[in-house]
Amino acid sequence: MNIDDIIGERQPIKAEGDYIKDGLLYCGKCHTPKQTRVELLGQIRVLSCICKCEAERIKEEQEARARKEALNKVRRLKRMGFPDAEMSKWTFAKDDNSNERISQMARKYVECFEELKAKGKGLLLYGSVGTGKTFISACIANALIEKGHPCLVTNFARLTNTLQGMYEDKQKYIDSMNKFDLVVIDDLASERDTEYMGEVVQSIIDARYRSRKPLIVTTNLTSEELKHPQDVRKQRIYSRLFEMCIPVEVKGKDRRKERLRQDYKDMEQMLGL
Repeated sequence: MNIDDIIGERQPIKAEGDYIKDGLLYCGKCHTPKQTRVELLGQIRVLSCICKCEAERIKEEQEARARKEALNKVRRLKRMGFPDAEMSKWTFAKDDNSNERISQMARKYVECFEELKAKGKGLLLYGSVGTGKTFISACIANALIEKGHPCLVTNFARLTNTLQGMYEDKQKYIDSMNKFDLVVIDDLASERDTEYMGEVVQSIIDARYRSRKPLIVTTNLTSEELKHPQDVRKQRIYSRLFEMCIPVEVKGKDRRKERLRQDYKDMEQMLGL
């Protein structure tokens, strides 16, 4: 085998407008060389190289492919992370910022997520019905998904219903949620208050605790109810949540009632009532 067999084809494709300069082929568009001289085994050889405009074209193609792959990844993560597809549309861009303190906190959580993830710290959002706890949690998840973090947004009722219908592999299903960088579970204490449901909720929270990954939980319970539950089982659950999550009270008007009033008003105008 000689050197020509090793280095293979040395002649670039000559396009219209290309020209020869100093014995090398130049691109007619960007006027940079398509050939270069190199010394190989004591011999000067003319080899192909990439001109400036071709290098830029390749770079643009790679960047476009990377953008497409990133977009497809986000779409896959949203399909996987939002059993309720409507919540995948709840983003900071749609936040009316009526509760500026909570909005800023949520954005800051996203900014600091890498550090918080390393510490396994999440949020316990508590407060009265309709104050936007679920919405702001979904905003956080959507923002993190946009950054490439797998997130799951679900609720205790859906989880307990799923587990109740399983005869085996319940713990395997619970542990499978640990593949997500963040899990958001909505409506703690909305599930039926039975010993079985309590065990399921405790299993879910304990599994996340062992994974040392962050968890966001929302609840309509008050601070007093969270700190001083009467039930021993709930004491264990809430105590574990306080270990894992930063408690944040979400105050404000009942947005659901506001939207309902506006819907009624719009319908009355439409119907001439």
